[in-house]
Amino acid sequence: MITYEEHRLRTLAEDGRWPELLGHYRRARALAVARDGEARAAAETAPLGHLIAYAAPPELAVRLFDHDGGPGTAAGPADHDAGPLWEVLATRHSWLRLAPLLGPAPVRRLVAHTRVLIGEDLSYGAEPDPEGIPLQLEPWESAGWGEGVRVREYLPDGGSRSALLTLPATREGLGPVLLPEPGGRLRGQRTTRTLAALADWVEVVCARGPAPQAATLLAPGRRITGGYLPFALVYPVLLQAGSVDRAHGSAQGRLAVWRALGAMAGAGGPHRSEVNALVARMRCFTWCDPEDGLRHLHVAVEDPASGLSWAVSGSDEL
Repeated sequence: MITYEEHRLRTLAEDGRWPELLGHYRRARALAVARDGEARAAAETAPLGHLIAYAAPPELAVRLFDHDGGPGTAAGPADHDAGPLWEVLATRHSWLRLAPLLGPAPVRRLVAHTRVLIGEDLSYGAEPDPEGIPLQLEPWESAGWGEGVRVREYLPDGGSRSALLTLPATREGLGPVLLPEPGGRLRGQRTTRTLAALADWVEVVCARGPAPQAATLLAPGRRITGGYLPFALVYPVLLQAGSVDRAHGSAQGRLAVWRALGAMAGAGGPHRSEVNALVARMRCFTWCDPEDGLRHLHVAVEDPASGLSWAVSGSDEL
């Protein structure tokens, strides 16, 4: 049932009275923060924030994240409805339009990486990323999927659409495999922690030896259906695992994967040259699990240079 207040707000939007809507958003958020705290206030006002981020002119929409309205009025990186409000904004306007307007550094960075995922090359049009993550897609980042599925598609009245990526996506190209005895499990690896941070429904282990030896530690048995595949097909699923929560956007998934690859390469950070060299030599092994839910991810990635492999495995019923 549409309430009178919702009807009034929609009428203001239809009439293009965006400053009034922004003022309403700020007042409602500040009151909710004072009453219920930051997290509940963000959830309560997010639908209106989505409307503003989606449909308002960019000059006004970026003010959702400005603190000039006073305490508790500004949306932050965690404010979300169908997805983060900054990602909604980033899908609506080019970096050329948004760059002169965006203020807060965390939001600005996430918007930039969202535009990169959409297909913009910002390597010469934006300030360098603080971690050195490139502001353009590497060939292996763009090879495994179509442009339309890298970022959620947002709808004007709320809600979003996104592809459901799984690994393996199909049994095609896979076959019967007898896994070897498990490799020696290594604990305390920084790469293990960064991969585990992608999603709370995956388990990550590190083993000394090739990818199948790491897979043995998490696979349902030693006789499985599996096979090798290029990292370009693994990357989209890892990225989506890191951004599937509605509070997270695809940019956060991309940053998380680059951090994991940087740690795997043994670099001081996710530097482009070291990560590209790692991806070029990496071997990836995937397998099926009869207990898989709608969302699943089973992959072991091997760095022949270090002799280490990491297995990432999990399933989520949605």
